[in-house]
Amino acid sequence: MKKIGRDEYLAMRDGARVLEADSFGDKVLLLADGNILKLFRRKRLLTSAAWYPYAQRFADNAEALRRRDVPVPAVLAVFRIPAIKRDAVLYRPLAGKTLREMCRAGLPVDTERELKAAFTMFVRYLHDRGVYFRSLHLGNVVHTPEGRFGLIDISEARIGSRPLRKSLRARNLRRLQGISDEAAWVDAAAVLDDGEAPRSGR
Repeated sequence: MKKIGRDEYLAMRDGARVLEADSFGDKVLLLADGNILKLFRRKRLLTSAAWYPYAQRFADNAEALRRRDVPVPAVLAVFRIPAIKRDAVLYRPLAGKTLREMCRAGLPVDTERELKAAFTMFVRYLHDRGVYFRSLHLGNVVHTPEGRFGLIDISEARIGSRPLRKSLRARNLRRLQGISDEAAWVDAAAVLDDGEAPRSGR
């Protein structure tokens, strides 16, 4: 993790568009060169982020997911910015549209049905390969120009070496199932079957 000063950060930020912010400040910036700078603040003094920053987790998870053949943003650098008390990850965005964006734009019935079936198999694919994606919802799943599914906002993913047990699969679905417009996008029965799933999301 490279430390950068305020001047270097401000130069990087020059001409950027704020994509996401909260009461504490900027969270996600679209830089002038088209890359994304995602900023992380430590929310508590005593937290695992003190020795394993979320920016570094994002980069490590990106590498682990790539090894599992899951499309993710391409990490370019990880920074610590003491002047603003933030860590940051710089990455090239994953090409495509999120499923949420596609839904809001409107989908033909047949296309939506096909995407739902493929998405169910993609979630199974993740679980079979040890991926517990805590931010599982349609806003964090990208449909790429190649017709694959990829993940963004991956800093809180947990990735192990063995398939998820059934209880973890069920827990991973709860957030998605709690979103009324998105719950029908996954066939829970197919995902909760902890047998090996066919390759999907391609």
